[in-house]
Amino acid sequence: MEEPINFGRSLIVPSVQELAKQPITNIPPRYHHVQHDHQQRLAPDTSTASVPVIDLHCLFAQASDSSAYSFELNKLHTASKEWGFFQVINHGISESLLEDFRREILNLFNLPKDEKQKLWQEEHNHEGFGQLFVVSEEQKLDWSDMFYITTLPHNLRKSQLFKKLPLILRDKLEAYSLEMKRLAHEILNQMAKALGMDTEEMSELFQDGVQSVRMNYYPPCPQPELALGFSPHSDADALTILYQLNETAGLQIRKDGKWVTVKPRADALVVNIGDILEIVSNGVYKSVEHQAIVNSNNKRMSVATFYSSNMGIELGPARSLVAKHNVANFRRVPLEAYFKEFFARKLDGKLYLDFMRHKS
Repeated sequence: MEEPINFGRSLIVPSVQELAKQPITNIPPRYHHVQHDHQQRLAPDTSTASVPVIDLHCLFAQASDSSAYSFELNKLHTASKEWGFFQVINHGISESLLEDFRREILNLFNLPKDEKQKLWQEEHNHEGFGQLFVVSEEQKLDWSDMFYITTLPHNLRKSQLFKKLPLILRDKLEAYSLEMKRLAHEILNQMAKALGMDTEEMSELFQDGVQSVRMNYYPPCPQPELALGFSPHSDADALTILYQLNETAGLQIRKDGKWVTVKPRADALVVNIGDILEIVSNGVYKSVEHQAIVNSNNKRMSVATFYSSNMGIELGPARSLVAKHNVANFRRVPLEAYFKEFFARKLDGKLYLDFMRHKS
């Protein structure tokens, strides 16, 4: 059997969930993110701007020559160019699956400490409980725990980690990951139409894409003005689909130089453009910097599903769009090399995408 590819490692750090259980009033210095805009991060979002909402029923069920379809496709195109984020309603994923999966993730984070330890990251690989992108002992840490696992294609899975998961969670994760793959494919297909890209080319790039799932737990923080739940970054994948597990807001996106808080809708999933899709779209669609903030009263939980292109491809702008635009704005690299370089770095805004740009 083919060996799973090891995309990277992250230094092993203590559990923030366990730390937050202690009666502390000051967080350890390693969690201090003192930056010039931290006041702005915590200021209430007074802007009227909100992330666009796309009705997928209009895209998947309407005739492609109808006015309702054209209107919604244009909304998707504009959101992808100008926001890099949108919420989707009528996404077709059953409420019962979402609720079952939510319950099992809550159970996972409520496991006793010694049970969780069996699922912790190992030194040579970043899958399991822990944090990602920790590359030095001096680095500032985020106020969160996560469980990260590669789900598709099957030959990339760490089978030993899957076998250690509670059985019901494993079954629900299997079903959920397939639904996320279907949804990602459907959205990407619509994006190809909106971009004027060869739809066959989009299908070929993503038909058996790499998928990973990151389950996030952000405990209440005694000093939220000093901490970050997740440092500012753009995602390395093509599409990220976020399922918010409770009502606590915390996701912020950088829009026009300000942080805009995404107010989660119970009936929606949040979708964002990743660096791979900015590259494939030749820069038409934008991956956007985002971060997670924390608060002193409520925990926040979410699960992000990252969908990328097929292993073995050479990542670069879609050839049909390069022909259309008469320019390639990004260079071409093998996908595996792209991922390994990404996971070897500390998260730092959109610096990695800048590394991929063609220098004039």
